Amino acid sequence: MAETLSIAVPPLPWRRIVVGCGMAAIDFVATVDAFPKPDDKIRSKRLKVLGGGNAGNALTCAARLGLTPRLISKVADDTHGGYILAELEADGIDISNVVICNGGTSTFSYVIVDNQMKTRTCIYTPVYPAMVPEDLPRSSLLSALDEAKLVYFDGWLHRTALVIAQQAAEMNIPILIDAETNKSGLNGLLDLASYIICSEKFPQEWTSIPSITYALVSILLRFPHVRFAIATLGEKGCIMLERSIDDEGSDIDETDVENLLESLKMRVDKDNVLPSCVSSEHCVQRCPRRRCCLLLLKWLPYAVEHLVLGLVYLDGWILAWLHSYNRLLLL
Repeated sequence: MAETLSIAVPPLPWRRIVVGCGMAAIDFVATVDAFPKPDDKIRSKRLKVLGGGNAGNALTCAARLGLTPRLISKVADDTHGGYILAELEADGIDISNVVICNGGTSTFSYVIVDNQMKTRTCIYTPVYPAMVPEDLPRSSLLSALDEAKLVYFDGWLHRTALVIAQQAAEMNIPILIDAETNKSGLNGLLDLASYIICSEKFPQEWTSIPSITYALVSILLRFPHVRFAIATLGEKGCIMLERSIDDEGSDIDETDVENLLESLKMRVDKDNVLPSCVSSEHCVQRCPRRRCCLLLLKWLPYAVEHLVLGLVYLDGWILAWLHSYNRLLLL
């Protein structure tokens, strides 16, 4: 049985509305002893049918943290679509802006969980027909964004997502992008992003820079409106690069980000089982690629251990709450 942790969090403001746009799905999750070889026929240890999809999962987390989420997505009027909507609504998610099409198929995934290698493999079938901007009337868009404190995008439904992001930017609503892979249309969303959370492989794939730390700096250079970028590292946790918003640390000597991260790793308490964060007191001022110029702005690197957090922008500040008590071996 998981140990219950007592963590004090600040009180939530009223009307804490978070809007999410992206995939809502149904997952068929099969757990196996080992991933099958080609042409194998194996038996699962157990099978679960669960709600899924990046946006669906993110807003379910937000709802369980006490926020007020609204989902913009698309399902079909099939059995899977009914299950998806019923589960989301049961968790307190506003589904009034989910488009339900006649005919077609809702998004579903087969997920193979490999107990031996501790991996999960997803085979998904997207919603058909795909969502297009015309599916969401402007009146519905404005209603969905009304009083929103944050808009979340998982990179799916990119044509519709870009229209929503442009409207959110016009309304000065912060935008959080979940950059799992380099999907079609993602760059347009990143141009409008306030925050980026990405997978471990994304920074190097997107920038073609082999070092994840240098790649994160390159991302913040490319997108000047991004306040921080986080790369998740699986069981090792995550690292975060935050842009300095003032002159804090301007008197500190120039520091190389790669060396700084290595020094942070040395400060991690390997025996600590509680969520913790090791942060830098230094600013990164050196160009990561050519090392020949000072950056105009500075970034603060963070090495984070034991982290499974929900990050939400509310009333001008970031709130982060633990929403899973998994013990992780991080950094």
